[in-house]
Amino acid sequence: MDKKSTLIFFCGKMGAGKSTKSKQIAKEKNAVLLSEDELLSSLYPNLINTFNDYLHFSAQIRPLIRALTINILQTGTNVVMDFPANTINQRKWFVNLASEATSNHKLIYLNVNDETCLNQIAQRSIEQPERARFDTESVFHEVTKYFEEPMNNESLNIEVIKQNSLYRKSRDD
Repeated sequence: MDKKSTLIFFCGKMGAGKSTKSKQIAKEKNAVLLSEDELLSSLYPNLINTFNDYLHFSAQIRPLIRALTINILQTGTNVVMDFPANTINQRKWFVNLASEATSNHKLIYLNVNDETCLNQIAQRSIEQPERARFDTESVFHEVTKYFEEPMNNESLNIEVIKQNSLYRKSRDD
């Protein structure tokens, strides 16, 4: 019996809690977690200092991540991707991955206000000082210019989570 897998991915502004939520959902669903931040920091240590650096290196890993994700999904295993799905084109990429793997998809939209995002970024930079160089208020504002809220015409299987704070201090993080 083949069970149909699900690709779970996230939309939310920088600091909305996508990484925290992705870890929680991967654990709950016993799914494979793929984290863009972890991959980029391992593959390109100390090379991502600007938003343009991020865009460049993120594009470099996409073909590998595409093939890996499709392969995992085709085994019947759920995949949680801690990668941003913050634009229409990014969301199309994820939906196409699920389609190519003949899997289901689910977008979790963390609808969190700017003030909460900025507070969580400030807290994260204290607890994860290695991220403080990139995770700043100015980068938040630069990245947020490109944010596109999910629309009904995108035909997404979507769950919207609206709350003030997703960030919780945890010994597991």
